[in-house]
Formats: sequence, structure tokens, C-alpha cells
Amino acid sequence: MILAGIHPVAEALRAGRPLERILVAKGAGGPRLQEIIDLARQGSVPLRFEPRPALDRLAGSAAHQGVVALGASQKYRSLQDVATSAAMLVFLDGVEDPHNLGAIVRTAHAAGADAVVIPERRAAGLTEVVAKAAAGALEHLPVVRVGNLNRALDELKDQGFAVYGVDERGTVDYDQVAYQSPAALVLGGEGKGIHEMVRKRCDAVVRIPVAGKISSLNVSVAAGIVLFDWKRRKT
Repeated sequence: MILAGIHPVAEALRAGRPLERILVAKGAGGPRLQEIIDLARQGSVPLRFEPRPALDRLAGSAAHQGVVALGASQKYRSLQDVATSAAMLVFLDGVEDPHNLGAIVRTAHAAGADAVVIPERRAAGLTEVVAKAAAGALEHLPVVRVGNLNRALDELKDQGFAVYGVDERGTVDYDQVAYQSPAALVLGGEGKGIHEMVRKRCDAVVRIPVAGKISSLNVSVAAGIVLFDWKRRKT
């Protein structure tokens, strides 16, 4: 859902409504707009400054008063809330396709993972498309959004989590790794894989052997294969 205009966006922020992000027109100003910026920062809602034509297209008109908000389908949880009792957290390093995100949320819930963790930038958020692809799983599986994926992984490692990456350049087959608990599983974005700084934080990087000439699988398919193998060996 898209909210356009100072009053609707300000009221949504005051009410604590889940918002994916807020866009402010470059060059726009004034005390009422500054209040929205302050409320967004207080509520940790991502804020972006974009050219006015971008807001015109999103709102469908120019009557947005310099601010447009994208509603989220669910509220995000904090990492510490879900990490306390988690056995498996699924980290997504730049998954930008909302259908893939929804499919991974559905698979992660079915496999018994405790939460999915996504970054603020260069990643799909909790839109209605994601909710539809998740087929109800968003009602049961927490999704965490963090400002910095590397810092979040460092925090978990300090708490005793082992971190496993899934990448076609992995050094061990996915069904041969001995998972520790608690664990975090990191999957890379479409066509990009895991970023190097994230890869360096992995205790092991696993791969899924394929028989065909295509070296990698869709990220949601890869998530299903690895997570259900983890589930099989955990139970």
C-alpha cells in the first residue's frame, strides 16, 4: 500500500504502522516534513531522498507534498528478540526478488527455522507480493531487518552462533557439513552469490552439487534443499 502526503504518512508513523520505507523529494523542506523525517528515524524506518518525478510515479500524481511511504505487510522483529532461543536463522545477502523472498520465508517456516534476516538496502522487503508468495508463513515466522548484515553476523558469532554460507564456490557439499547449534545459514542474492565480506564471516561455505551445465540454482530452491537437509539431521 502506498501512502502519499504529509498527513497520512505522519499519522502512520505515529500509529506505529509497519512501513517498508519513506521517500522524501530532494529539495523539499518545512517543519511538517522535518517532523516526518524525525519520526522515521525514531522508528528506524528507512528514509530515502529521491528526485520528485520518482515520487510522482509512485504516488500516481504530483499531489504528494514531497513525501510517499510504502506500507509493509508485517512488522519487522529485532535480531536479539529472535536470537535468544533460535536454533537456525536464515540470512539473505541481497535477495531482491520479492517472489524469492516470499518463497524462502515459506520454506524456512516449513523446515523449522526460527527467523529470516534481511538487510535494509539492496534487498526485497515485506511487500504484499512477498506476503502472497509466502502463502501465510509471514503470520508465523519472524522477519528481521538489519542495517548491516556483517555487523549482525558478528553479533551472532559473539553469542556462539556458527555461520554457514551457501554458494556454488563452496568447499564442502551441503549434506556433508556437521551443523553446530545455534546456527545461521546465509544465502546470496540472485546471480551474485554471497558478498566477500559476508563470506569471510562464514565458518564453512557449502555447495549444492549439480549434474547439469548450469552451475547454480534459484536461491529459493537452494534454501529448500539445504534447510530440509538440516531439518532431517536435526530431528
